[in-house]
Amino acid sequence: MPPELRAAIVQDAGSGRVLMLAWMDDEALRLTRETGEAHFFSRSRGRLWRKGETSGHTLAVEELREDCDGDAILLRVRPAGPACHMGAVSCFAPWLWRRVAERAMERPEGSYVASLVEEGPAASARKLGEEGLEAALAGAAESDERVVEELADLWFHSYVLLAARGLDPAAVEEELARRARAAETR
Repeated sequence: MPPELRAAIVQDAGSGRVLMLAWMDDEALRLTRETGEAHFFSRSRGRLWRKGETSGHTLAVEELREDCDGDAILLRVRPAGPACHMGAVSCFAPWLWRRVAERAMERPEGSYVASLVEEGPAASARKLGEEGLEAALAGAAESDERVVEELADLWFHSYVLLAARGLDPAAVEEELARRARAAETR
């Protein structure tokens, strides 16, 4: 008989960002409490696992709370690296970022993202500059459809540059939030 599983919502204790959803049985919960590192039950593998056992991206648990029914758990953690197996800070990252991060990490043959990342950040930065100019020119004189097309290229290549530099869009979001907070204090 499979173990009784509870949903485990994993949240960054510093930023408040939801990082992932996993499953815990009683043994995973016990190990998490005893070690201070997040342990889960993998439904696909049918076994316990410690987050980061292969990647090194562990989750140090600062707080563990059960909901009022005892059927869900909230883990507030300090992550040591990305929480998502695709290399993103959060498993709830935008689909485009997940795709770019996957291609940058796995480097499949024939992948445009992989080829840019292989060339290094300077190549990605040059391509981003080219796309930025095209978006600006389209915005000044072309159709709305063309503006959307060029901005899609710009956003895509922004993600590629982040991946080439080993950064995550969450860093950009945090910078924008910092600026908004600073503007509110003026």
